[in-house]
Amino acid sequence: MKFHALVLSLFMAVSLFGCATATQDIRVDAETDPRVNLAGYKTYAWLVSAEIINDPDGNWEPPGFDADAELRFLINQELRDQGMQEVTTRPDLLIAFAAGINMEIFEIVMKPDSEMYTLKDAPKGALLVIVIDPATRNPVWVGSAYGDVKTDRTSEEVGKRLSYAVKTMFNKFR
Repeated sequence: MKFHALVLSLFMAVSLFGCATATQDIRVDAETDPRVNLAGYKTYAWLVSAEIINDPDGNWEPPGFDADAELRFLINQELRDQGMQEVTTRPDLLIAFAAGINMEIFEIVMKPDSEMYTLKDAPKGALLVIVIDPATRNPVWVGSAYGDVKTDRTSEEVGKRLSYAVKTMFNKFR
């Protein structure tokens, strides 16, 4: 039951939290249902059309960068590296992801040269990857990543940050 509560809380975090040239602000976590042996699964399929959610003004994606396609590519790559094969019928696992952006988050910071606190823009984003057993319809693995969002990042920077988040997440795919 604890695992299902984690899944729900991570999913809720997507709408609140995101993915600098550095990646130190990115926090990654993953958890496997303790009753499941992921090594027993060999095939997967995508559950739904994956999308970036909650970025209506396109603040997060640089012009010409398709984060949805990049995330799908990175997740496919990690699953293949785990020895899994994508299929169109009768998959052992179903894969879904969601990414949410909140550009209206603020942090309380100390003003320079002052003892006064002020609010500073601190937009956040999150990525959630859910792996589901279609036979039971239960999540068997959930990975999450969240970090700072900046609107002036290049496509290369965003791609590197997404790659770091997905690779780190799937290092815990056991």
